[in-house]
This record gives sequence, structure tokens and C-alpha cells, in this order.
Amino acid sequence: APAAAQARGHAGNQRLHDRWTRLAAHHKKHTVACVAIARELAGWCWSLATLPDT
Repeated sequence: APAAAQARGHAGNQRLHDRWTRLAAHHKKHTVACVAIARELAGWCWSLATLPDT
């Protein structure tokens, strides 16, 4: 994988993990947390798919 994709992948993974931890710390319902993470994951996948090839 290109270095830019690897960097964005690592940053996105860290962001999703931090978001999940934050939602759990605020005692959000499991379903609400899952949907929030799924929305962000969809956007993250789209950003990787549209990353220009260099």
C-alpha cells in the first residue's frame, strides 16, 4: 500500500478506537456507539477509496 494510504489508515484506526473509548466512557448505549462508529467508518473507507494514486 502507498505510504499515504498507510498513514491515513493508521490515523483512522486510532481515531475510531479513541471515539469508541470516549463513547463508552460517557456510558452511551452500545447500539448508539456502534452506529456512530459505523458512520465514521463508512466515511473513512470512502476517503481511502478516493485517495489519489501517486
